[in-house]
Amino acid sequence: MNKQKRIEILTRLRENNPNPTTELEFDSSFELLIAVMLSAQATDVGVNKATRKLFPVANTPEQMLELGVDGVKDYIKTIGLFNAKAENVIKTAKILVDKHDGEVPEDRAALEALPGVGRKTANVVLNTAFGWPTIAVDTHIFRVSNRTKFAPGKTVRAVEDKLEKVIPSEFKVDAHHWFILHGRYTCIARKPRCGSCIIEDLCEYKDKTSDD
Repeated sequence: MNKQKRIEILTRLRENNPNPTTELEFDSSFELLIAVMLSAQATDVGVNKATRKLFPVANTPEQMLELGVDGVKDYIKTIGLFNAKAENVIKTAKILVDKHDGEVPEDRAALEALPGVGRKTANVVLNTAFGWPTIAVDTHIFRVSNRTKFAPGKTVRAVEDKLEKVIPSEFKVDAHHWFILHGRYTCIARKPRCGSCIIEDLCEYKDKTSDD
């Protein structure tokens, strides 16, 4: 795919959604961090359902520590892998209190050192909480990037590196939100809704569907 096409795709996505953001519900960088940690192999809808009850009780590292592992489990047991996630939430809260004065660090290495936080989670937090032009590649972004041929790659990191390279700086802060939402609602996994896609004429996918 050439540069002109990519810019047109990004321009259309921006016109359609000028101020995109995550569908996870949060009111602070700590709430965002916890929500993203809980969202691994879970839906945003499922995570929001749990955090609507969890965050009014514990929305700081200190309060989360008071709740303890079993307390956290009670609130997130509807989410997949809740046992491991509860352990990581408490371990992360302890590190934030002990090493970062209870604040979420605006630093990739420090974020990735937290239990249950990988590169993708760090990218989401840096982008959404701190406005960094990072691109967090999830299954939706991986699919859209490869299917459209916008930034094909065999691995998540390869797609991330390609997106970093080909997306102009003016689009970078919002790009991963556009791609996630596009993959979640239009360019869906089983049968893409090509008939209702605003970038269908620019997409280089060979097996486009005719209906929406």
